[in-house]
Amino acid sequence: MTSTVVYEENLRTVCTHLKSGTVIETDAPPDNQGKGERFSPSDLVATALASCMLTIMGIKARDMEVNLKGVKVEVEKIMDSNPRRIGGLNLTFHFPDHFKATDKEQVILEKAALTCPVFYSIHPDIKINVAFNFKKEAATQQAV
Repeated sequence: MTSTVVYEENLRTVCTHLKSGTVIETDAPPDNQGKGERFSPSDLVATALASCMLTIMGIKARDMEVNLKGVKVEVEKIMDSNPRRIGGLNLTFHFPDHFKATDKEQVILEKAALTCPVFYSIHPDIKINVAFNFKKEAATQQAV
């Protein structure tokens, strides 16, 4: 078993990861009768995609000895109605000033991100837009 989820009250749940004991609380969003004081369940889906992409990039980066520390992903979730569901996800990757990678390494990192298990688990009707904003000075010259 991976986790337990307990309904508290007022549209709040408490989710516990069994191996670590880590707890995440969720709330329904204000546009769906909730308080919006915590991540909503659909926020977690969107956020899980970014986290998964960064994790897979981290594996590749470690293999290539590229430092990803400080990479930030802005996540935008777009809801559709009838039925109410996630209709789109926009993810924008921002790389810190210290980030250094060759053009080839950047392409490898992008491709790795797009192979994460969460990416493949999201329904194909959900439009996913991903932007990798590498700093122009981040690319270093490859040895010839």
